[in-house]
Amino acid sequence: MEDTRNTPNCAIVPASGFHPGDRIFLAKGPHQGSVGIFQRLTADPKWAEILEQDSTVRAHPVEWMALSR
Repeated sequence: MEDTRNTPNCAIVPASGFHPGDRIFLAKGPHQGSVGIFQRLTADPKWAEILEQDSTVRAHPVEWMALSR
């Protein structure tokens, strides 16, 4: 049986604050207003992959992103 005494009872949240599947839009940058679905952070955690409306996955700076409501 696995020892869970030291296992935190919470989800790990990426430093970006976004989670896979979150609807986002680009609030800054040359593609401002573009919308998409957050996929994952890249190897550089200042960048993330976004599934865009045309079904392409592109990386953008996390600081340009905002949650879409």
